[in-house]
Amino acid sequence: MSFEFNWKENEAKINELRQFIDEKKLTKGALMPVMHKAQVIFGYLPIEVQKIISEELNVPLSEIYGVATFYSQFTLIPSGEYTIGVCLGTACYVKGAQDIIDKIKKELNIEVGQTTPDKKFSLQATRCIGACGLAPVLTVNEDVYGKLVVQDVTGIIKKYMNK
Repeated sequence: MSFEFNWKENEAKINELRQFIDEKKLTKGALMPVMHKAQVIFGYLPIEVQKIISEELNVPLSEIYGVATFYSQFTLIPSGEYTIGVCLGTACYVKGAQDIIDKIKKELNIEVGQTTPDKKFSLQATRCIGACGLAPVLTVNEDVYGKLVVQDVTGIIKKYMNK
């Protein structure tokens, strides 16, 4: 699944990033702060943004890609308006979290770590969120849903589709 980077729509963001890079480029270890700022500005690190960073900092694109894929704080795909996180901690997993994930994947036609083409939803498998008494649990952004059964998934997704 790919997302089209629109240079014209992102012109102001690109200028903001270039200004930040100009402020940091002579600072030792500038790559991580620049990548973090780019992620904040764009919400993800598309290859086009990685190329800008590469050119402006004179760092090989392969190194930037390596950093972006190594650290979990960075993402190469845009996040959806609503991020669905399904807890896969022990309690949630034992009580059927995998079935919940499978249902969401089927409903949204995406895999874990992907975003729907309309950028409405992203799906993430998460570590324990500390709500073991509510297992299995999923979150939609900051909203928490617990004691789920597979049949609950459709209604939860519909709630956010209509927002």
